[in-house]
Amino acid sequence: MLNFLKKLLGLVPNEDLQNAIAAGAFLVDVRSPGEFATMSIQGSINIPLSEVGKQLGKFKGKENIVVFCASGARSAQAASILRKNGIENVINGGGWQKVAKAIVM
Repeated sequence: MLNFLKKLLGLVPNEDLQNAIAAGAFLVDVRSPGEFATMSIQGSINIPLSEVGKQLGKFKGKENIVVFCASGARSAQAASILRKNGIENVINGGGWQKVAKAIVM
């Protein structure tokens, strides 16, 4: 059941996330601007979930993309939007804390 939920949400193993970040992934926080202002990951940009579909140009041409939010739900939606628009090299990093830990490791 847990693996099914991880697959449904598009979550990847920590090693894959770490490798993408080490390779210079484009880090995109899809939380609200207010959430981003409160706490953000150095080097990430804020494109709220509601703006992802309108700002596809910012994602095109990026080798690795990691989207994340507070829990992984909004980032799963963002990853789905990107994939539906032909951007396949996207990882749902889940919650920002998980991404922050992957950067440190």
